[in-house]
Amino acid sequence: MSNETIEALIAQLDVVDGSPGADALRARSYELLRPLPDGLVVDVGCGTGRAVAELADRGARATGIDVSDQMIALARQRWPHGEFHGGDACALPLRDGQATGYRADKVIHALPDPGRALAEARRVLAPDGRIVLCGQDWDTFVIDSTDPELTRTIVHRRADLVPSPRAARRYRNLLLDAGFRDVTVEVHTAVFTDDSFLPVLTNLAETCREHGAITAAEAEAWIADQQERARTDRLFAAVPLFMAAATNP
Repeated sequence: MSNETIEALIAQLDVVDGSPGADALRARSYELLRPLPDGLVVDVGCGTGRAVAELADRGARATGIDVSDQMIALARQRWPHGEFHGGDACALPLRDGQATGYRADKVIHALPDPGRALAEARRVLAPDGRIVLCGQDWDTFVIDSTDPELTRTIVHRRADLVPSPRAARRYRNLLLDAGFRDVTVEVHTAVFTDDSFLPVLTNLAETCREHGAITAAEAEAWIADQQERARTDRLFAAVPLFMAAATNP
């Protein structure tokens, strides 16, 4: 990804991480990990490193891994006491069975082959190690607008540009297929009603325009509608977030 794309992604992640309920959602993922005092928890696709810092505050030994050097540099800047390394989700810089916990938040949908990543998760996890996957299904964004048909087009066409847009609804089956046991799935819904979510909505429309899925006029009108909704306290967007947990045999 280009530096501009990474910067836009960082801005969107900051919006989501700072949204109402986000702290509780991350805390729930840590509970499901059940980190051991002397065990290593790896946060794959750690982004700017918030989860690594929060896990450390809870007494866990955590390390963050991200494929983006820019993300790793920012994580080290924001959380100077954290441990962060560059690495690919399908080729982690860890020994076999080195970790007792594996966490991937808003990552699996970005991979063209989620099954390969989960096979790698099993490799680095010790027996009885825990895995937690979190993320949105890109085809289930709920957005109020004056043009439902155009909104439907934007949501679905934007989803089609994601490597594995429906991976979140497949978490359970992906984990079972990879050989994990005791699989559980939860659904939490993030609700946005103010202008903090406007950058995400704007990006949805602009990305569709850039790829020819909608016209420039359609993008401009749709974004203007969302801006007016935010101005008049009428913006509404809901994003179902799926959280799956399992145990390595």
